[in-house]
Amino acid sequence: MRWDNLGDTPAAPADIALFGTDAVTTRTFDTPEFRGITFHEVRARSILNRVPGASRMPFEWTVNPYRGCTHACVYCFARKTHSYLDLDTGLGFDSQIVVKINAPELLARQLASARWQGAHIAMGTNVDCYQRAEGRYALMPGILTALRDHANPFSILTKGTLILRDLELLTQAARVTEVGISVSVGFTDQELWRTIEPGTPSPQRRLDVVRTLGAHGIDCGVLMAPVVPFLGDRPEQLRDTVRAIAEAGASSVTPLVLHLRPGAREWFMQWLRRHHPGLVRRYERMYADGAYAPTWYQRRITRQVHELAAEFGIGPAHRGTTRRTPVPEEPSLAAAPEQLTLL
Repeated sequence: MRWDNLGDTPAAPADIALFGTDAVTTRTFDTPEFRGITFHEVRARSILNRVPGASRMPFEWTVNPYRGCTHACVYCFARKTHSYLDLDTGLGFDSQIVVKINAPELLARQLASARWQGAHIAMGTNVDCYQRAEGRYALMPGILTALRDHANPFSILTKGTLILRDLELLTQAARVTEVGISVSVGFTDQELWRTIEPGTPSPQRRLDVVRTLGAHGIDCGVLMAPVVPFLGDRPEQLRDTVRAIAEAGASSVTPLVLHLRPGAREWFMQWLRRHHPGLVRRYERMYADGAYAPTWYQRRITRQVHELAAEFGIGPAHRGTTRRTPVPEEPSLAAAPEQLTLL
């Protein structure tokens, strides 16, 4: 990608306070890929983040080289984290992207520390590390190199096809440590994709990533997320999606029903009123008790997907030492001060 017509401006004092650092540069440019997007380049103080409530997760540590995401998924639970920086959780989350430009060198230094015990590191569980901005900033090759050089186990969850750029590094890392890759594909419905995940590669292109990784000896699971109630959960839709996942050669499929945490909930409901006003009351009833769909509904979807996976020859998601299925973090709203330390 070209970086033409670039505007470099030091952040205003208020912005510096906002990001908790004295090294912020704001960049914008007018190429079609990034029109309307502002990048805030920061030098992070730490890049290894302990997950709040890690006992409930299959990983304890994460690396997030970006904050905000140009994938612009309407339902993204990570929208709330933008409010910790006094940024808008709607359009601002999609267009105000924080870039930790020193992430690779910082990670290499932290992995070399005598205090680091080589725990599994998950990436892409908050915002996508292979979102469009990665094509410009190319932070992941340095991050993967550090993980490979220290033989540190890691996993990646992504909707981005840009991961194939780093195929050789992933292959090298897999020779020396545990590497888990999952691609997120909640549905194959083209109309739903274009409106609810407008900045992402198409589901078919993501499944091509699964196919390509498998052809190079790297097992890749699919996080079937989100399953969107009343829009992507009809039996024929679930069947089409699981069949496509199987045909791509996925090693596992893990269904996850849409959840609507504060920050994401408000933005999603605006989208729903605009695109599917007849469903608003049904959603208000389904999510009346909180962020999650009723347990009976989640179990029904899980059962249907697992039955389809067995029919199409996909094994269950592995939870052992050789593979991990990355899943989104579940950030506690009480964890705002810890989130601020990410910068």
